[in-house]
Formats: sequence, structure tokens, C-alpha cells
Amino acid sequence: MKTGIDCLLDDQALKKQLKKRRVALLAHPASMTETFIHSLDALMLGGISLSAAFGPQHGMRGDKQDNMVETDHAIDSVYGIPVFSLYGETRRPTQRMLDTFDLLLVDIQDVGCRIYTFLTTLFYLLEECAAAGKSLWVLDRPNPAGRPIEGAILQPGHESFVGAGPVPMRHGLTLGEAARWFVAHKKLNVDLKVVAMQGYDPTQGPGFGWPLNEWCWVNPSPNIATLNAARAYAGTVLLEGTTLSEGRGTTRPLEMAGAPDIDVRTILEHMEEAAPHWLNGCRIRRCWFEPTFHKHAGKLCEGIQLHTDYSDYEPQAFRPYRIIALFLKTLRRLYPDYQIWREFPYEYVTDRLAIDVIDGGAGLRQWVDDAQADCEDLDRRLVRDERRWEEESMKYGLYEY
Repeated sequence: MKTGIDCLLDDQALKKQLKKRRVALLAHPASMTETFIHSLDALMLGGISLSAAFGPQHGMRGDKQDNMVETDHAIDSVYGIPVFSLYGETRRPTQRMLDTFDLLLVDIQDVGCRIYTFLTTLFYLLEECAAAGKSLWVLDRPNPAGRPIEGAILQPGHESFVGAGPVPMRHGLTLGEAARWFVAHKKLNVDLKVVAMQGYDPTQGPGFGWPLNEWCWVNPSPNIATLNAARAYAGTVLLEGTTLSEGRGTTRPLEMAGAPDIDVRTILEHMEEAAPHWLNGCRIRRCWFEPTFHKHAGKLCEGIQLHTDYSDYEPQAFRPYRIIALFLKTLRRLYPDYQIWREFPYEYVTDRLAIDVIDGGAGLRQWVDDAQADCEDLDRRLVRDERRWEEESMKYGLYEY
């Protein structure tokens, strides 16, 4: 399999199109070629002289550990070009930044989830490039979560930096495909090109979206430390809007859910009774962990860990969003007075609860808190949105379904 960056570097005709233009690059630590050279270095060594570089959340170097920690602008120590932060004083490129390039190459590893801010950064860049008459090329990379779609579509009025359009939580697209959808959805007049991958089939095992045994896993952000975390993220990210730990401060963040004061054995028994079919496709392990920082730091938590890193993993059956939703629903039923929802400003939004920002509406929270609502009520709404998105998004696919 070849990613977009390697396809570009191997294609003399494509490289020739860049020769007489000022070219910038959006990248991060996982922006690596097949020979394990960072894309910025590979482009410079390959005869494409970059005029500027951009970094998304966590920075070009990926050094910002926690969420909502901004990155400053910098000057690259090797090439002397400006490295602009798109997660700092602004999340959209300013006119000064746009003036540094004619064509922007986007080469970032995504995880296939609406709330992962790299998707919003891409959408913002497409809008600003359209307004400024700039070109944007997506150098496509795999979606490690593959083709499965899950979760409610973001509701109008709930747009934010973790949801820039009507997309479900797990969208099933690569960044290149998502860019094609967004341009059509917004009717943007922008010079978009997707340099597609070669030999990529997200429907095939053993990786089902990720080329296992071909590509090393490089963290796209500090707390997506494993392929398993990338697959589970569309569910475990919901916990950022709760008082429960998602495993930050441990060695396996965003694979777990837990707290110091809950009985997970009983919770799992009730989950099995309520919706056993929601728990298929993975293995769910009862576990204990003590975060060294973040929520419940220094306290022993009891929880669950989701496992997809085994040979019988079933990507079409795995529903991380439903698993975590059911965990929260069961917690509410067993502990009616438990303070589940965390109140704090989330990703620059101050007028809504964090869980509503994350979920793209109040539906999940209301379902969890409604004692009369059952699993079928949530499932009907999710299935409706999932089918709608599948029908709409397939038109922009570049790879197998």
C-alpha cells in the first residue's frame, strides 16, 4: 500500500505541477513516508521547496499532551520556514498565513471520528482556501477505524471545533473522501485535489482500515497510542464530557472507562441483559487502573477496557459508541444520583455542556437521563442517521466498500 505522500513523491507529473507554486504543508508526527522520513523532510529533499508549514492540535511535533493546550507559532530549526499553529490564537488560517502559499498540501493521519479536530481543521482550511483562491491537495491516508459508520449526525446549531458539519461520530471516510463530501456539501468553489492511496482496501482484514504489518503506528496525537485506541475512540471520547476517566494518565488512554466509586461487575451484568447485541465485535475486560494525572489522579478506578487487537475482531459488529452509551445508561439506572456530566468549557464552547458539544446535540444526554427511555429508543435514532449518512457519503468514496 502507498499513501498519498508516497504517490506524490513517485509521480513526476504531479511534482511538476508544484514546481512553480509556493507550497505549504499541514503535518504532524504521523506524517511519515514509507521509508519513515517525515513528509516535511521528504518534500524538501524531493525538490519541493516549502514556503511554510502548519500544525493542527497538539502541534507539528505532537508534543502537547492534554486536550485544549494551545501551540505557539515557530520557525523550523532546519529549513527556517514559518510553522503556523492552527490550534492557538486562531483555528483558521489568517490572511497573513494564507499569503505564504499558493497551494497547501494536507498530510495528516486521522482516526475516522467527527470529534477528532483534524477533520474540522481540514474543513476550515477548505473554506478559507476557497475564499482566498488557494489550492488544497489532500495526501490521503488510511482511516484506522475502517468503513463502519456509527452515531448520531451533528444537529444544526451544535457546530463547534469538534463538529463542523452534519457528520456522525464514526464517519467511515478517509480525509480525502471527507474533503470531497465537504466541498460538495458546502458548495465550495475551491481547487481541491485528492492524491489517493494505492492498494488500500478498508474492507479487508486483518487491519480493516489499517495496513497491519505494513505500516508502523505513529501516534497522530499523544493519547491515541494504539490502533485499538483509534478503533475505540468514537465511543470512549464521549467520556471526556463526563466525570468518568477515559484512561488519560495511564498507558492505555481512550481504551477504558472507569471511576473509583462504581461496581463494574454489576454494570456489565445489566449491560448484558439490556442490549447484548451492542457488545459484539470486541472483547470487554473488567479492569482496574490508577491515573497518574487528569481525572481521578492517584485514585484506584474500576472500569472496562475495550479490546479489538485480536484475530477474531469483527469491525462491522463493533459499536464503541453504543457500548459507552450503554455503560453511561446503566450507570444512571444503578446510581440515579451519580454526577455523570462534567461541567467545564470544552473546545472553546462555554454555553453548552461538554457532552452535548461532543455528541453534537443533547440527544445522548437526554436518553441517558430519561428513566423511561430504553435501548430501542436510542437505536432507532442512530440507525436512521447512520443509514442517511451511508447513502450520502458513499458518493464520495475513493476505495472499496
